[in-house]
Amino acid sequence: MNIQKWRLQRGWSQQQLAELSGLSARTIQRIENGHPASAESLKSLASVFEIDFASLNSEQDTMATIQIPLQTQAQEDERLALAHVRRLRRFYIHLAQYVLVISLLMVINLATNAGTLWFVWPALGWGIGVLGHAAAVFEFMPFFGAQWERRQVEKRLGRPL
Repeated sequence: MNIQKWRLQRGWSQQQLAELSGLSARTIQRIENGHPASAESLKSLASVFEIDFASLNSEQDTMATIQIPLQTQAQEDERLALAHVRRLRRFYIHLAQYVLVISLLMVINLATNAGTLWFVWPALGWGIGVLGHAAAVFEFMPFFGAQWERRQVEKRLGRPL
């Protein structure tokens, strides 16, 4: 049973509980929203509710262990999204460099020796690299993508797929 349920069972508002416990109403709100409470705050609440501090403290520890995986999952999702955006940005920079340099080489080639189109060879070589970069960023290849990596990790750890 959490603090909010105990408070509501007694018909108290957050302000009334704050006055009885000697805590601020904002502290009561934070604790009820799942934020960790100090030992002093928990002792004050335990005395107001006339319960053992150890049971209230163990409930607080249980709530913390439930919320930590949720926070770490959200942080992991955010980290993965940020990494993907960075890969995407690097690809667009690579593509812009390719277009700029090949255009410059084309102008130089046509201005100096229009009979031999040598700029095509660096364009083809570097173009293959740009296509490979695009395939990696946009996961065109069905293997070696994020799903493939996940399956390989699960396989390596011996977990069912």
